[in-house]
Formats: sequence, structure tokens, C-alpha cells
Amino acid sequence: MSDQSRCGFVAIVGRPNVGKSTLMNHILGQKLSITSRRPQTTRHQVVGIKTEDDVQVVYVDTPGMHKLEKDRNKAINRYMNQAASSALKDVDLVIFIIDRMRWTEEDEVVLQKLQGIKCPVVLAINKMDRLEDKEALLPYIEEVAQKHNFDAIIPISAQHGHNLTQLEELVRGYMPESFHYYPEDQVTDRTERFLASELVREKIMRQLGDELPYQATVEIEEFSEDDGILFIGALILVERSGQKRIIIGEKGARIKQIGQEARIDMERAFGAKVMLNLWVKVKGGWSDDERALKSLGYTDL
Repeated sequence: MSDQSRCGFVAIVGRPNVGKSTLMNHILGQKLSITSRRPQTTRHQVVGIKTEDDVQVVYVDTPGMHKLEKDRNKAINRYMNQAASSALKDVDLVIFIIDRMRWTEEDEVVLQKLQGIKCPVVLAINKMDRLEDKEALLPYIEEVAQKHNFDAIIPISAQHGHNLTQLEELVRGYMPESFHYYPEDQVTDRTERFLASELVREKIMRQLGDELPYQATVEIEEFSEDDGILFIGALILVERSGQKRIIIGEKGARIKQIGQEARIDMERAFGAKVMLNLWVKVKGGWSDDERALKSLGYTDL
């Protein structure tokens, strides 16, 4: 590491389902944050570390900031907003992601959180690959530029990589001189148990779409290795017996498919053969119980 090494923290913020996790995964070249078409897939801060030569960038993917309304004011909703807001403390740069051509009330919620922070803010306009009228982009950039004194505005496609090289170069330029906080081959500060639980939860959300509300979480009860094989036992917690039936599916078909898809991703992530066991338990009210949330790893309440 040279005397001019640089290292800094970058918070990726935005409203739900705008592409924050997809962006971080693409930058890192591997999956750390889970993704689905459903809003609020990410529930925790997830740190991704990218080290190139003398520059280390520590990205913090955050839950989508959202308004706390009657149907979204449970303890878990408050936790997600708190996790996102706390990521703004002590970072060197914020990437604020919005959707192409569409400024919403929840974008305004995020913007209000950015008022008064001292670090630079880069606005990334995502999903440009889906923009049909390219000529409408410049007037839109001029419109959103009036909302805040952004240090840069860059159109991107997090999914397809459009302009991500330019975005990364921009980010690297903001990193202060500093020693590197992590070894150069480390890509996250999260444990393998955490990643395993998130991979199972991703498959549940992708499989069930709108069938299952947010009252499902995953707790890893076994994570052991024997003769090169990882044995992982995951408990899926839901709030009602009807939700349990939905996850299990007819003759166990749904939970079997969830397990197969999660196991494939785990083997790719951990570089080992995985034996995965899933089971489902009803725990009423867990998503609005702060004590239960803390026991399940939601620690920022």
C-alpha cells in the first residue's frame, strides 16, 4: 500500500425498489445485496468493499427510505428507515439513486434527509436503458438539478452497467487519503450466516410476489462444515398460519423450490457444496415487536 493510499465510505440511498442493491452488486461483480421486484427487499445496511490499487471504496447499501403511514408504521418499517438514515453519518460521499423521468413523494423524503449533510451528493438517474425518449433526459436533468446542489448528476443503468465505469471513477476521486480499513481481498463485513439468511429471503420474495406480505424473515439456526460440506438450517418465520401454508405450497413444492434456488446461490457464494434444510414457524407479531426484531438481528432500533 502506497503512502498516498485512499479509502472512504459511500452511502447508496434512495426510495424503495429504485436499484440500490443492483448497483452495488454490479460494482462489486458479485451478489451481496439481495434483489427482487418488490419494494423494501433490503432491510439492513449491507457493506460492500472494493479495493483497486491504492483506492478502497466501502459502499453501504441501505433499505429504501419511505413514509411511515398507517399500513407501514410497524417496528420493522421504523428499523429500515433508521438503518438508511444512520448510513448518512460519517460517510465521504452519498449516491442518491432515482428512477428515470419520475420524481416521487418518496424521493422527496430521501432528499429531505440529505439536507444539511456535509459530504458531497451525487445524483444517479437509474434505469436509463428503459428510457424511450432520450431527448427528454436533458430537460429532466435540468429539472432535478434545481432540487438540490448536487455535486454531479449521472444517468446510469445499474442492471446493464451503463455509465458505471464513469460513476466509479467519480466516486474514487472523492475518496480521502487514508489507510485501508479492510484487507484488499475482503468484499463485505457481513457474515456467511447473514448472507445465507438473505439468500433464502430473496427466494421467498421472488417466488411469492404479492402473495406474501412482508411478515416473513429468516433465521439461520445451523451453520456448520463437515468434510468440505456446509450444513445450513434456516428457520422461516411468518406471522400467520395461512402464510406458512403459502410458503410450504402444495405437497411442499414451494418450499422445495425456494430451497433449491437458495442452495445454488449459496454454493456459488461460499464455494462449497451445501446441504440446506428449511422449515417454517408461525411467530405472531414479530415484525412489530422490537424485542423480537433485535433477537433476529435487527439491531438499530
